[in-house]
Amino acid sequence: MTTAIYSHPVCKQHEMGAYHPDKPERIQAIEDVLMSSGIDKSLDFRTAPEASVEDISRVHLIDTIAMVRDNVPTEPDDYYGVGGMWLNMYSWKAALRSAGAAVAATDAVIAGEIDNAFCLVRPLGHHATPSAPMGFAVFNNIAIAAMRALKVHGLERVAIIDFDVHHGNGTDDAFAHEPRVMMASFYQMFIYPFCGNERQREHMVNVALHEGAAGDDVRRVVTNQWLPALHAHRPEMIFISAGFDAHQGDPLGGMALEDDDYAWMTRQIMDVADRHAKGRIVSALEGGYNLSTLASGALAHIKALAKLN
Repeated sequence: MTTAIYSHPVCKQHEMGAYHPDKPERIQAIEDVLMSSGIDKSLDFRTAPEASVEDISRVHLIDTIAMVRDNVPTEPDDYYGVGGMWLNMYSWKAALRSAGAAVAATDAVIAGEIDNAFCLVRPLGHHATPSAPMGFAVFNNIAIAAMRALKVHGLERVAIIDFDVHHGNGTDDAFAHEPRVMMASFYQMFIYPFCGNERQREHMVNVALHEGAAGDDVRRVVTNQWLPALHAHRPEMIFISAGFDAHQGDPLGGMALEDDDYAWMTRQIMDVADRHAKGRIVSALEGGYNLSTLASGALAHIKALAKLN
């Protein structure tokens, strides 16, 4: 197996204030655990390029892209609010690299250069709707990658798996009327963004779970709801919005997953990919705000992708 890690230093320069939960240390925590565990020696580290406006505009309105580009502050300590996001002077470049990581990973996986990839980037993506940044997200990295797979590489069916504790409303919005893209997720009900399974569509398997839901609850959702739908869809590539804020102890979530649950979910997704998609998977970091559980959950996920556990 060849698992690539796509990242860029500017992703650690984007920040939204000293006390904001989506802080640059999130990336550092994952980098540190990859090194301390020793699995860094088995991974292919790659520098994320910038995404083109053409790639981003397959998901986001041109006016939305311009709104972000034109509202980036020029002073180090300034923050501008744009559509529910705070931007600093590095946010535009970081957003381009975050989307670019997912695009480059998609190209490399489809070309057969690598088996799968994890995009260690921020700002995160799954709350960003076609018309607005939202909820710590500027551009919807995974949605942009999925659209590239369809529009540039000519795939006919893809799937997006989202295991963040918060519903991926931006992804839902982007593909609500696109049956070539199956979205399968769980999320904690009654928390941000306060929506989820209102759309009852065959290609949207979004399952609301109660506060305190643990590994057994998630494994039932995956086994009984995700997997049958995914096998019926037969995706030619799978994308993952990999949030680790459903982990027990996360300050912004109330669920109780553990590292083994993330490893188990990843292996189930890989089984689907092996059967229908030539093993092709691109995963990208979403939430996770307890640095310790973020690091351990991400390690479990990446080790499973690389078949190191």
